[in-house]
Amino acid sequence: MGKTIKEITIALNEAQQYELWMDEIRLDERTGVQKAWKQWENRMKKQQQMIDEHERKVRFDASFRPFENAYIAGIDEAGRGPLAGPVVTAAVILPYNCERFIGINDSKQLSKKAREDFAQIIKEHALAYSIHFQSVDMIDQLNIYEATKQSMKKSIENLSICPHFCIVDAMTLPISIPQKSIVKGDAKSLAIAAASILAKNARDEYMEKLHEQYPAYGFNQNAGYGTKQHLEALEQFGPTIEHRKSFEPIKSMVESKERLFL
Repeated sequence: MGKTIKEITIALNEAQQYELWMDEIRLDERTGVQKAWKQWENRMKKQQQMIDEHERKVRFDASFRPFENAYIAGIDEAGRGPLAGPVVTAAVILPYNCERFIGINDSKQLSKKAREDFAQIIKEHALAYSIHFQSVDMIDQLNIYEATKQSMKKSIENLSICPHFCIVDAMTLPISIPQKSIVKGDAKSLAIAAASILAKNARDEYMEKLHEQYPAYGFNQNAGYGTKQHLEALEQFGPTIEHRKSFEPIKSMVESKERLFL
């Protein structure tokens, strides 16, 4: 007696590569079997595309190695655009290749759960990593662009291993280590993508804690960005000490309040 559709579906869901018993499945004309087979084929295709993309990113990073086994650091940031909270940067040195990193992508392309899971994997398997928080005060003093550059510099300096080369997402840094600025680097480089995940995950955790202090602004939902709810809360309650006073509309709010007391 042949296997039921349910048994075949379960077997296909568990299979990670083509096996001889599948020859029979391909010829099985039952609609349910063919549906399960098509789903398995699509899953394998997506898995292979992910592996190919991973290998492309590994080769991209390797192309910057000044010599064999040189340490390449990827650097990225999270939070340049929000009205509140720090800008967070991260630097990471990955081992030359690691299957655990398959699926790592630009943090904006991943779900929150995927970012959390990958952040843990990166911390466990990276040769070195560093995360730096640049405060709202420093952002207001320096401007967001300079504050981000200085934070990236700190994240590199705080690595436990000194890299031989740095690849940076769309930024040129004031460092003596050889570097390359990569436009859309988090989509091309595995190391930069890993740094983007660490930075984004750390910043999200910070903003969720901030939400507990200031629940009216919805920081757990908007991460400090100027959403409708956030702007309405600013109008109603005014800015907190975690808001960037060099950013509009907060800058105008602060200046307007100061004029009232002149």
